[in-house]
Amino acid sequence: MTTIWDKAKIGRLTVPHRFAMAPMTRSRAQPDGTPGPLMAEYYAQRALLGLLISEGTQPSDDGQGYLSTPGIYTDRQVAGWRRVADAVHEAGGRLFIQLMHVGRINHPDNTPHHRQALAPSAVASGGKMFTARGLMDELVPRAMSIDEIRTTINDFAHAAVRAIEAGADGVEIHGANGYLVQQFLSVNANVRDDEYGGSIENRARFAIETASAVANAIGADRTGIRLSPASTFNGIEEGDEYESLYRHLVSKLAKLDLAYVHIVHGGNEGLVQDIRRLWPNALLLNRGGQPLENITSDVETGLADVVTVGRWALANPDFVERYRIGAPMNEPNPDTFYGGDAHGYTDYPRLSERANDEVAVN
Repeated sequence: MTTIWDKAKIGRLTVPHRFAMAPMTRSRAQPDGTPGPLMAEYYAQRALLGLLISEGTQPSDDGQGYLSTPGIYTDRQVAGWRRVADAVHEAGGRLFIQLMHVGRINHPDNTPHHRQALAPSAVASGGKMFTARGLMDELVPRAMSIDEIRTTINDFAHAAVRAIEAGADGVEIHGANGYLVQQFLSVNANVRDDEYGGSIENRARFAIETASAVANAIGADRTGIRLSPASTFNGIEEGDEYESLYRHLVSKLAKLDLAYVHIVHGGNEGLVQDIRRLWPNALLLNRGGQPLENITSDVETGLADVVTVGRWALANPDFVERYRIGAPMNEPNPDTFYGGDAHGYTDYPRLSERANDEVAVN
């Protein structure tokens, strides 16, 4: 039986165990989207998780949705990510940068150019976005032209190249959680009547073409993609045929020989098992809300090659050590998840720090 402590192959990487850090937005980039020294410290602290998947990182001005999220398309941003990658590597870890284009999940106040959002169709999410002026309605986006679709695909590929220039080991395309890629997959955010809308094959086209462009730009073995079948996050509906949609999509992506697919488990166990059978390479699985004592079960049954850890990794920079010896975990503080300074970001204590504190008190 495979155990969580066995090595795993992910594309061109071999990682020391089968835990990885899930991507988590923390909103602590500089105003121009450049990662600062605090971000380098944060990721380096968690390097023993083996593979770190970064927070969502916009591939262009149009891709930004939230305040203080990083980009990976300007020289300054690349230099900032190089400091992050160097720090992670020096601490023994590996880094994939997640490329996230939010599509309609934005507000013009939060983007560098303050333009109307681009999305598959002119359909608002119905949600709200936090801005410097407070909570604002997410506005109706502009339906992308064919030329804008092609430009956006090129933006993903360009950002992937820049990520490798920055020293990252690869990139993950964010095709989950109701952002642009999943908006194309959906039946309510995508009401197009051209080759990118309507049928399952057409709605999957953007995801497949984006993955192909990124793989061609940096190598399939440095390219992953994250998917969240049946997720309704950010107002998404994928319709009654969503199982067929994902079987088609995964079978097409499998032909690209990507390093991995990263599945956010939405509760449809049968579909995840089908994806496992269709997928030839590493399958990363995020089963949110799973009790800590069951967290390795998907590796042990063969459903997943790697399990990704979110909140536990956020609050425990030494998560792997704690899990290995059965030590108590720090509880994450939701009040400090997004934005701010080191508090709730780089100041969660390690076991060694706790032991030192106890010795000093005694």
